[in-house]
Amino acid sequence: MSFENLAVVTRGGIHTITIKRPSKLNALNRQTLQELYAAIIDASGDDKVRVIVITGAGDKAFVAGADISEIRDQSPVEARSFSQFGQNLMSMIQSLDKPVIAAINGFALGGGMELALACHLRIASDNAKLGLPEIKLGIMPGFGGTQRLLRLVGTTLALEMALGGEPISAERAHQLGLVNLVVPAAELEAAVGRMAKPLVKAAPEAVRGILQAVLQGSDINLEAGLALETARFALCCATEDMKEGTSAFLEKRAPEFKGR
Repeated sequence: MSFENLAVVTRGGIHTITIKRPSKLNALNRQTLQELYAAIIDASGDDKVRVIVITGAGDKAFVAGADISEIRDQSPVEARSFSQFGQNLMSMIQSLDKPVIAAINGFALGGGMELALACHLRIASDNAKLGLPEIKLGIMPGFGGTQRLLRLVGTTLALEMALGGEPISAERAHQLGLVNLVVPAAELEAAVGRMAKPLVKAAPEAVRGILQAVLQGSDINLEAGLALETARFALCCATEDMKEGTSAFLEKRAPEFKGR
């Protein structure tokens, strides 16, 4: 599958999607959103892909936002459609049963921050800036930013960021729990690899179970969450990988999971 605004590479089970509109700081226009949707669908159905990484081209921006030139000329009906498509894309990313890592290599603003928030894990370069500046344009986040930010940092900080519109540093984002790790810009790719490679080797059913239990568990009560955990635990115990993993532990060797 070929794309105009994306570069897609798979190596060793790690599927890297790079958004490449450097002249626009990788801003998300409709075409880029559609291409990203298609690329995610393609990766989700490929058994050779174990981990997905999303990043931006160049060293200035992950994604600097949605394309303002398109937003400015939208009718309310078109704006509703644009928001819904963006939300559907972000929800699809968040609900994937393969880990998705955002490699935040610069500005992650507006739609860019919303894309990062939809990923399961986030690593930022030390020059990254994250924020929801939409209020300064007379609008508000439309790709799920208010809801995912609320769930990650709580009401007070979500309102501070969305109403203030000012970006925060990567280090502040780390303090707030918005990113897992901050590294020097030159070390970002290596840091992503260190996070992704163990996940490539992990038992797929265990990965799927953890993603579902944690992500769905945050929106249901404790009893329902525990029931979900039990169901996924039982599924893991029905796999050959469970037998391999437990046997390897007892035999003091590294497991070799086959995804069965």
